[in-house]
Amino acid sequence: MGCTTSVILFKGIRTVFERNCAYMCKQQGENNALEYTAYNWTKEDSELLISSWLAKPKLIEPLDYENVIVQKKTQILNDCLREMLLFPYDDFQTAILRRQGRYICSTVPAKAEEEAQSLFVTECIKTYNSDWHLVNYKYEDYSGEFRQLPNKVVKLDKLPVHVYEVDEEVDKDEDAASLGSQKGGITKHGWLYKGNMNSAISVTMRSFKRRFFHLIQLGDGSYNLNFYKDEKISKEPKGSIFLDSCMGVVQNNKVRRFAFELKMQDKSSYLLAADSEVEMEEWITILNKILQLNFEAAMQEKRNGDSHEDDEQSKLEGSGSGLDSYLPELAKSAREAEIKLKSESRVKLFYLDPDAQKLDFSSAEPEVKSFEEKFGKRILVKCNDLSFNLQCCVAENEEGPTTNVEPFFVTLSLFDIKYNRKISADFHVDLNHFSVRQMLATTSPALMNGSGQSPSVLKGILHEAAMQYPKQGIFSVTCPHPDIFLVARIEKVLQGSITHCAEPYMKSSDSSKVAQKVLKNAKQACQRLGQYRMPFAWAARTLFKDASGNLDKNARFSAIYRQDSNKLSNDDMLKLLADFRKPEKMAKLPVILGNLDITIDNVSSDFPNYVNSSYIPTKQFETCSKTPITFEVEEFVPCIPKHTQPYTIYTNHLYVYPKYLKYDSQKSFAKARNIAICIEFKDSDEEDSQPLKCIYGRPGGPVFTRSAFAAVLHHHQNPEFYDEIKIELPTQLHEKHHLLLTFFHVSCDNSSKGSTKKRDVVETQVGYSWLPLLKDGRVVTSEQHIPVSANLPSGYLGYQELGMGRHYGPEIKWVDGGKPLLKISTHLVSTVYTQDQHLHNFFQYCQKTESGAQALGNELVKYLKSLHAMEGHVMIAFLPTILNQLFRVLTRATQEEVAVNVTRVIIHVVAQCHEEGLESHLRSYVKYAYKAEPYVASEYKTVHEELTKSMTTILKPSADFLTSNKLLKYSWFFFDVLIKSMAQHLIENSKVKLLRNQRFPASYHHAVETVVNMLMPHITQKFRDNPEASKNANHSLAVFIKRCFTFMDRGFVFKQINNYISCFAPGDPKTLFEYKFEFLRVVCNHEHYIPLNLPMPFGKGRIQRYQDLQLDYSLTDEFCRNHFLVGLLLREVGTALQEFREVRLIAISVLKNLLIKHSFDDRYASRSHQARIATLYLPLFGLLIENVQRINVRDVSPFPVNAGMTVKDESLALPAVNPLVTPQKGSTLDNSLHKDLLGAISGIASPYTTSTPNINSVRNADSRGSLISTDSGNSLPERNSEKSNSLDKHQQSSTLGNSVVRCDKLDQSEIKSLLMCFLYILKSMSDDALFTYWNKASTSELMDFFTISEVCLHQFQYMGKRYIASLTKCVALLLPAWNRNDACQIAAAGQPG
Repeated sequence: MGCTTSVILFKGIRTVFERNCAYMCKQQGENNALEYTAYNWTKEDSELLISSWLAKPKLIEPLDYENVIVQKKTQILNDCLREMLLFPYDDFQTAILRRQGRYICSTVPAKAEEEAQSLFVTECIKTYNSDWHLVNYKYEDYSGEFRQLPNKVVKLDKLPVHVYEVDEEVDKDEDAASLGSQKGGITKHGWLYKGNMNSAISVTMRSFKRRFFHLIQLGDGSYNLNFYKDEKISKEPKGSIFLDSCMGVVQNNKVRRFAFELKMQDKSSYLLAADSEVEMEEWITILNKILQLNFEAAMQEKRNGDSHEDDEQSKLEGSGSGLDSYLPELAKSAREAEIKLKSESRVKLFYLDPDAQKLDFSSAEPEVKSFEEKFGKRILVKCNDLSFNLQCCVAENEEGPTTNVEPFFVTLSLFDIKYNRKISADFHVDLNHFSVRQMLATTSPALMNGSGQSPSVLKGILHEAAMQYPKQGIFSVTCPHPDIFLVARIEKVLQGSITHCAEPYMKSSDSSKVAQKVLKNAKQACQRLGQYRMPFAWAARTLFKDASGNLDKNARFSAIYRQDSNKLSNDDMLKLLADFRKPEKMAKLPVILGNLDITIDNVSSDFPNYVNSSYIPTKQFETCSKTPITFEVEEFVPCIPKHTQPYTIYTNHLYVYPKYLKYDSQKSFAKARNIAICIEFKDSDEEDSQPLKCIYGRPGGPVFTRSAFAAVLHHHQNPEFYDEIKIELPTQLHEKHHLLLTFFHVSCDNSSKGSTKKRDVVETQVGYSWLPLLKDGRVVTSEQHIPVSANLPSGYLGYQELGMGRHYGPEIKWVDGGKPLLKISTHLVSTVYTQDQHLHNFFQYCQKTESGAQALGNELVKYLKSLHAMEGHVMIAFLPTILNQLFRVLTRATQEEVAVNVTRVIIHVVAQCHEEGLESHLRSYVKYAYKAEPYVASEYKTVHEELTKSMTTILKPSADFLTSNKLLKYSWFFFDVLIKSMAQHLIENSKVKLLRNQRFPASYHHAVETVVNMLMPHITQKFRDNPEASKNANHSLAVFIKRCFTFMDRGFVFKQINNYISCFAPGDPKTLFEYKFEFLRVVCNHEHYIPLNLPMPFGKGRIQRYQDLQLDYSLTDEFCRNHFLVGLLLREVGTALQEFREVRLIAISVLKNLLIKHSFDDRYASRSHQARIATLYLPLFGLLIENVQRINVRDVSPFPVNAGMTVKDESLALPAVNPLVTPQKGSTLDNSLHKDLLGAISGIASPYTTSTPNINSVRNADSRGSLISTDSGNSLPERNSEKSNSLDKHQQSSTLGNSVVRCDKLDQSEIKSLLMCFLYILKSMSDDALFTYWNKASTSELMDFFTISEVCLHQFQYMGKRYIASLTKCVALLLPAWNRNDACQIAAAGQPG
C-alpha cells in the first residue's frame, strides 16, 4: 500500500503546481516548433551535427590543493569528519620481505661472493641472495572497483521475506494446491496414539490409546482433527480437536517417543504420538501450516477492520486487543519478529542493483607472485629390483640368498624422440644385494680417491652413508607428451666383449654349473678390474599417456635388450626408441632374460626428504642417516623463451660427454684397444697439481670424487662412449681451469700365461688430452674435436701453434700427427655463467668502466645496441640481473644517447617477455626485485627522472615508430618502475616528511608533464592504426596519475588530468570516449578519492562550520574548482549524455560504480560519512533535471510492444524524432506559491491544506493496478515539452557547455542506473540538505524533482509473480529462436527493481 500512497501524494503536489502555474503549458507549441524533423536522418548525420554544434567545454583550473589544506588546516582539524579531508600519514611504506625458498639454507656457496670476480657472476649471486623489496600501500585494497573492496559481501545470502498484496491471491492459490484442501476434502489421515489428558491423572505410556485421526476442512475454511476407533470415518467421530483454538504444535518426548503436543487457547493441550519420527514430523509440519493460514486470515481481518477506523491510535489498540484475544501467543511472536526486523540495519540500496551482483573482475589487476623455482611435470621413479634368470648364492660358504651372480649398475635418463634429444641428466642406481656388493669391497681405492674439500657445504646435515645407494629419483618434464621414454642402461664390471659376457644370460636353461662358472669369472674380474665398467644391456618404457602429463603407471619396462657395441651413443638410442612401438623391428634385437622392476608415480607437494640436483636439502628434509634420500634429477629444459623461467637459485653444473676416439691409425703405442678414459677437472697445468674434488660420484663411492671413468669397450680401437660426467664448477672460473682426459689401455687378459709382473699390469697410459674451459671469457659448450698427446709436460696449456712448424710452449708429442682424434662435448647448466656473447660483452665492458677505465659513450652504445641480438631464453633466465644492470647504467649515464639506448634495450626486453606470454615475470620483477640504487646527488641520478626523460625522447614524432609503439603497448612496466622508484626515493632519502611541493625538483615535474603531453597525441591519434598500444598507454597513464596522488603535489596532478582531458572533445569517436572514461574510472578509484575532493565548506571570511555549508546543487565553476575530480566526472557524464547510447552507457556505468563503491566502503559506513559524500554529488540533481524529459519513461517492459504491430514490423518502427532540440528560456514561476505547500514539501507545515487534494479520498482496492491505472500512456505526461527550462541564471552553470540538448528517450537500463544514483544521493543526504534544496530550487525544478521521484516508483515497482510469469511467456512467444534461459533473463530484466 505504501507505493500507492506515494504516487497519490506526488500527484496531489503536482496538481497544486499545475493549478497555480497553468500558463506553463503554453510553451508546448513553441518547443514543438523548434524541433527538427529527422525521419530521414542517419546516425552519421546526427554525429556530424552534434560535433559541429557542441562546443568544447572550457577547462576549469583546479585549486592549489597543497596551499588550500595548509590555509584551512584549523578548519580541517576541527571538522568532526576530518579523516574524510586528510590523507593518512602512514599511507605507504617500503618493506623488505625475506626471500622464501624451498631449501633449508641458501643455495649460494658460503664463500661464493668473496670468490666472485666477474661482474656478471657477482650480480647473479646478489640477485639470488637478495630479499624482496616491496612498496606497501596501506589502503591499496580500496583503490580498485567496488567488487575488490575488502570485507564486502557482494551477494546477499538471503533477503527478508515480504508478502505483497499483489501476490496474496497467488500465494493463497499455491497454498490451497499444496495442501490439496478443498471443501470437505481429506488433507491428512493416519493412526496416532492419543494421551489421556485428564488433569487428575498423570500421563503415562499406558494411558495412550491408538486412534485413527482424520484432518478435515469445513465449509467455512476452518480445520478439525477428528479421531475414530477404526478407519471407518463415515461414522460419528469419537472426538474432535478444533484447530481454530490451537495455539501451537511442539514436539514433546517426555512421556513417549515420537510424541507432539497441541497447545490450546484455554491452556489445555492434546498429547499425540506417532509410530515413527518421519510420521511425527509430517503431522507437525502440516498442522503448523494450517495454524499459519489461520494466523494470516486473522491478520487480513484485522487489516480490513482497520480500514474503516478514523482514529489511528484507537485502530492500533483495537487491532492489538482483537488479535491478542484471538491468537495472543502468535500475535506476540509476530510483533517481536517485526520489531526485530525493523531494528536490524536495512540492506544497502546498491545490494539490490543487478550490476552490483555481476561477478566482473575484468578491471582487477592480476595477482603478482614473487619469483620462485618452477618445475614441469614431476615424476617419482622408484627403483626396486633388477634380477636376471642366471642366479646363485655368491657367498663363499654358499649360505645366503640367491642373487645375481655379479654386480650390475643401472643408469636412468629421459629421452624425447619427438624432439630427438636427451632431456634429463643421468640418475645412477645400484640395486645389487649386499653380498654382491661385497665382491667389489677390495676394489682399488680410485673410487675413494683423494682427500680435500668437496663443494658440498652441508656438513652435519647430509650423511654420506645415506646418500651412497639412492633408489628414488624425481624427474621433471616441462613439455610432457607420449613420446618421452625412461631409458635404463645396465652396466657390469669390465670382463670382455659384450656378446661373450651376455651369452650365459640369454639361455633359458638354468644351469647351476653355468652360474658357478660365471660367478667364478666375475669374482676374478671384480678383484682385478672392479673400477672399470662395460656396457651390457638396456631397457625402456613410456612415461605419459597423453600431452596433459597423465602418467602411464600401467606401462612396464620392455624386455632387457643386449647392448650393441656399435650402437652406444645417445643418437643411436634415439633411433632404437623411434622403433620401440614397431614389434617387427624390436623382435630382431637380442634379449637378455631378466626383469627390471622400476615404478613411477606423481610427486606430492609435501614430498619429504629429498635434495636438489646440487644436493641442497629441502625444508622437509629429515637429518636422519637411516631415512632414504630422494634425489632430484636435472632437467635439460629446451632453450625456448616460453619454457624458460627466471633463475632464482645458484646452480653451476657442467656435464661432460666423451663421444668418440679414433685410435686405429695411431703408432705411438704398441697396444691401445680396451681404452678407458679418466676425466679430471683441474685449475693448474703444473706437474704436481692435483685435480679438484668436484665430480659427482657414483653409488657406493664418495659424494664427490677427483676423477671419473667412462665405460670400456673390449677390443675397440675406435670406441664410442655414452657416459655423462657431472661436475660442480667453481664460482669463479679462470683461464687455467680445464678438463684433463687420460687414456688407458686396460688389460682384460687374466690367463696364467706370462710372468706375474706382466699379469699385474692392469692399465697402461696411452695418451692425454685437455680442454680449456673458457674461451673469450665464456664456458665452452659446443662439440669439440681435440688432439691427443703421448706425453704431458708441465705448462701444457700454454702450447700454441705458430705455423710453419713452429710453436710456443713446451714440447708435446702428438699422437697421429696432432690430428683431432677425440670428439667431446659439454653442456652447461649454470645460473651464474652465460653462453650469450652479447650479454657477456656488455657486462665485461661495464666491469671495465666500474673498475676505473674511462667510459666511452660510443663504445657503451655499441654494446647496448648489441643486446638487441641477445637470445630470448637467456634474456628470460637472467631477467632480474639484466634489468638491474640496465637501470644502474641509466642512472650513471652522462650522455643522453646512452640513456636513450638503455631505455630502448629495456623496451626490447619488455616486449620480448610480452610476446612470449611471460608478462608475469615482469610484474614480479617490478613488485619484488626492483630496487633503486642509493641516491647520491653528486654522482648518480634517479631512475624515475632519467627514465622519464628517455621516454619523452622516444615518444617524439621524429623517433623510431616501432620502438615508440612498443613503449606505448607495454607502458605499464615503465610507469610502474617510475612509481616504485619515486616511493623508494622519498622514503630512503627522508623526503616523505617534506611538503608535497618540495619532494621532487621542478625538473622532474616538468619531465612528468612533458611525458603526459607527449603521450596524448599517440593515444588520441593512433587508436585506429594501433588500438592495442593506445588503449594500453591510456590505462597505464591513468594508473600512474592515480598513484602520483600518493607521492606528488596533488594540485600538480590535477593539472595533468586537465592536460589529459583537454585532448578530448564532444563528438569524438566512441573509442576515445571509452579511453576518457576508463581514465576517469581508474583515477576516481583512488583509495583517497574523497579527501581529494575536499568535502568541506568553501567560503570567505570566518571559518565555516559544516552545518553552515552553502551547498552547490549545480555544476558551477566554483564547485568544479574546489571539488575537482567529482566536478570533472559529473561534467563529463553530462556531456556524454548528449552522445549516443554506447557512450552514455559507459559514462553512466563509471558514475554508478563509483557510487556503489562509496556505499560499500567500510571506512565511510556511518550515516554522517554517507551524508558528507552525498554533498559532493548534489549537482547530479541538476544534471538529471536537465535531462528529465529523457528519463520520464514509465514503460517497464524490456522492449516496447505497440498494439497491432507484428514483431517483424516493430524492428523497423523506430521513433522518427529528431534527438536534438534547442531549449528556450522561459519565465520562471511566480515565487508566491502557497507557503503551506512549500512548507509541506520542506517538512515544516502541515500538508493538508486547501490547495492539496484529499489524499484519503482517492482509493484503490488493489495496488497492482494503482500505478497502471493512473495514466494510459506509455510514459508520464511530458510536461517538459510544455515548459521551458527554469533554472536561474545565477545558479546554473551549463553542464554541457553548449546549447544543444538531446530529447530522445534514454533506454531502460540507462534510466534505471541514473535513478539508482539519484536514489542513493537522496537516501544518503541529510534532511537539512534536502530541505535546503527544496527551498532554493525554482518551481520548475521542484516539479522535475518530483517527476524523477515518480519515475523511480514506476521503474522499480514490483509487478507481482503473475506479471513475471506472463512476461516470460510473452518473451518466449516473441522470440522463439531464443532459448528458455534467455527468455527468463529478459523477463527478470523487465521486472522493475
